[in-house]
Amino acid sequence: MPRASHSKYAPFPRSKRPQGDHRARQPAHAYLLEVLPGLEPVAEEELRAVPLARDIRGLRFWYPGDPERLTRLRAPVAVFRVRAWDVPRPRGLLGHQQFAELTAFLAGVLRFGGHRSFRLAAAGRESSVMARLADELQAALQLPHDPEEGELLIRLRPQEDGPGWEVLARLTPRPLSARAWRVCNMGGGLNATIAYAMHRLAGVREEDRIFNPMSGSGTLLVERALLGPYAAMVGVDLNPEAVACARANLHAARRDVEVACVDALHTGLPPRSFDLIISDLPWGDAVGTHGDNAALYPAFLTEMHRLLSRQGRLVVLTHELRLFERVLREQERWYARELFQVYSGGHHPKAYLLSKR
Repeated sequence: MPRASHSKYAPFPRSKRPQGDHRARQPAHAYLLEVLPGLEPVAEEELRAVPLARDIRGLRFWYPGDPERLTRLRAPVAVFRVRAWDVPRPRGLLGHQQFAELTAFLAGVLRFGGHRSFRLAAAGRESSVMARLADELQAALQLPHDPEEGELLIRLRPQEDGPGWEVLARLTPRPLSARAWRVCNMGGGLNATIAYAMHRLAGVREEDRIFNPMSGSGTLLVERALLGPYAAMVGVDLNPEAVACARANLHAARRDVEVACVDALHTGLPPRSFDLIISDLPWGDAVGTHGDNAALYPAFLTEMHRLLSRQGRLVVLTHELRLFERVLREQERWYARELFQVYSGGHHPKAYLLSKR
């Protein structure tokens, strides 16, 4: 719980988010999207489709609309509201005028997000200046300071194009990549923003018959189901626990997609059953082994070639890069190109788009 206020600054009362006019046009604020390295082009394309977003410079932009629209973006990991102060060091934010402005800035984010605690992220966050700033913010905002798990993530860093410092405040208590539909997870589960990028770059078509072999917790299924209509979609996995997990996530997302406990390499389905096959293959660490993958990957490409329609697309994500690219070189049935390489959780997996020769 926050301590009693001993600050020279008057506490800034927290208020509930307005219920009647919260969707009305608001003062424009500067924002910044945080994305997984490698997915910047996908996030930039999604951002360009946001009405009212202006002065877009990569992942930075101005926006006068309801922040709720920004929380529906699916490529970013998080959205931050940004403001800069012309101070040479973070200590300058403790000046009377600067701190009053900082408090009002953060209170605006709190009114929207309803965060229940905060934390600071900055170089030297253990310094006496940061400790004092945390104490003053705790008193002024009437919000507990939780240095490890605080919901309002506040970043302080030097301006990229100026002499001062900027403060970034995350709009939501949790990252956007922590989807509300995810009620079940499996070891090695796919980050939802990567799944979204895979589908976007594969092409979203209403006429597609979609197959997700080795579907795990169902991330690729849910993310595609939320993107709009399709002709058919099915996922399979040999692990009954994974099938149950995927079904739970699909149910939480309110999407009706078939998921079966079936070996992806022995489905018994007729040739050319699907127009899009999309899969996060085992990487040989959290799921599967490197030895197993040496046999799995060639067999997978053979069976997916049989199941894919003549003009269909196969999208594969893997961290077994040497193995997968060697298997590609040793076959003559697929054209392949790299879609992206992303950094996530200490890994650098690549996504490939394959089509039949």
